Amino acid sequence: MFQKDLYGNILKDLYRGAPDLQVWLHNHYGEAEDYPMHMFFRDEQAMPEAETIALDLCKGKVLDVGAGSGNHALVLQNRGFEVTAVDVSAGACEVMKSRGVKDVRCLDVMDFTGERFDTLLLMMNGIGFCGYIDDLKLFLAKADDLLNVGGQILFDSSDVAYLYEDLDRTAEPYYGETDYQYEYNGQKGEWFSWLYIDEWTMRRVAKECGWDLQVVYQNLDDNYLGRLTRI
Repeated sequence: MFQKDLYGNILKDLYRGAPDLQVWLHNHYGEAEDYPMHMFFRDEQAMPEAETIALDLCKGKVLDVGAGSGNHALVLQNRGFEVTAVDVSAGACEVMKSRGVKDVRCLDVMDFTGERFDTLLLMMNGIGFCGYIDDLKLFLAKADDLLNVGGQILFDSSDVAYLYEDLDRTAEPYYGETDYQYEYNGQKGEWFSWLYIDEWTMRRVAKECGWDLQVVYQNLDDNYLGRLTRI
């Protein structure tokens, strides 16, 4: 039987200082990997450049989507931003509240209603929650209900073509639509779909949905930071 919120339980144990915590991340394309969950607890100085640039680009009222343990929300909050952190994991939301994030909502961003923001922030490949290209299109449509006029979506993602030999980039399903499962302390979580989208596919999908993609940072590992604004 799968543990429903294993991810949240891992974050809670990490926050409480559990020693020798080992998490395995199973996938559909290769061997399970020892996953470095400590990255969910970093201060600004330990964040990669893409994330620090994104934080500097935030404006106005911010919605931190898939906020995890609240790293980015806390930085923005300390800078004086009005920031709302949203995550589907009850455990993650519990950790965020314990760490001092003031406005935490435990729900799927696709169900978020009644408020508008100037920035939607999706770090650590947070846009991957869409899982599939078709669901990414649904999120980009939903963003109209979440953003004020002139608002922006800030996200980072990667081209994961390196994971596959003899890859046909034109084949379906899209190679960046991946499946994962956490394993921790003798338990396994539910399988979940996660999207890694390369720059050119994102540019095509964004344009199709009425958005303009500006790549504001890119590193040698094919990781990039994108800014989406309405055309």
